[in-house]
Parts: sequence; structure tokens; C-alpha cells
Amino acid sequence: MRSVYIVLSALFVMGLAVWAYKENYATQEVLRNVSQVQREIGHQGEELAVLRAEWAYLNRPSRLRDLAELNFDRLGLLPLMPEQFGTVEQVNFPIEEDILSELENPVSVVGSLEAIDP
Repeated sequence: MRSVYIVLSALFVMGLAVWAYKENYATQEVLRNVSQVQREIGHQGEELAVLRAEWAYLNRPSRLRDLAELNFDRLGLLPLMPEQFGTVEQVNFPIEEDILSELENPVSVVGSLEAIDP
């Protein structure tokens, strides 16, 4: 009976060794994938920085002003002037109406709480 326990223990230890071996290689594969994803994130960040720099370069006010003047006949764009903006007092805000007056069949719930109490 003792030899059966020894054989079972040896098989159990060998099974654990195989499991640890597989887990080790699976972990190494995942670590390689993580490092590859981190490299891709770094490259994407660099690309994004370049695109932001290009966007800032293309949207320079002097360049846009020159383009508007160059294409005035076709587009009719005018430069923005401070006189074109209004003040808050000139804005027509919507009139606040009483929402309850818009309801067609209002229901009163004032007395319903008293009916619930035991």
C-alpha cells in the first residue's frame, strides 16, 4: 500500500511539473505579446504627435487667412472681426414656460401617500 502512495505521489509531482512547464511558456508568450502591444502603442503615440503637429501647422491663422484671400472669389470667406460677435444681452433666450401648463390630464398625488400608510 505504501508503494502505491509513493507512485501516486510521484505521478502527482510529475503532473505538477508538466503543468508548471506549460504555464511558464504560456506566461512568456503573454509577456512577448504585451511588449509587442506596448511597442505598437509607442509607435501610435509618435504618429499621433506628428499628426497633431501637422494639424497645428496647417491651421496657422496666417495660412488660413492667405487661403481665404486666395479663394475669395470661389468661397466668399471673410476674416473674422470682433465686430461680428454680439454681447450676451443681444441673445434671444427662449422664454421659460410652466411645464405643468403643458400637461393635458394632470394627476394629483398629494393624497395617495396617506392611503399607503398602515
